[in-house]
Amino acid sequence: MSIPALASCEQRPARAPTDGDSVRERAQKAQTARRRTGAEAQDRALNRVIRTVYLCNNSERLSVDFDNPRQMATVRNSSGEAVDLYQERAADGIWYKASGYELRGRGVMATWTSDGRPPTECRAVD
Repeated sequence: MSIPALASCEQRPARAPTDGDSVRERAQKAQTARRRTGAEAQDRALNRVIRTVYLCNNSERLSVDFDNPRQMATVRNSSGEAVDLYQERAADGIWYKASGYELRGRGVMATWTSDGRPPTECRAVD
């Protein structure tokens, strides 16, 4: 029985383009991020945790992790204290609360109410 000889199995890399138009097209494809459709962007926002940082009028800095799948938000203040808030149905914007704490807002603006302190206006910076 004879076994046929195999040609070299080594694969050669694809040749890089050499003419100007091909080089330019390849560079543009490499540097252009794929644009997401509206449905893809919405799905991504609804199914992951999104972190936002707020600076408030009372000089407080809040780091908020919006956990959309669990319908919660974890708010950490400047001193590292954290509180979990639960999503409420808002007519427009966001609304999270837990006993004595509340975060409400729309767009980049929010109002933060923490236990025993007056509400303060905050602006998203990240």
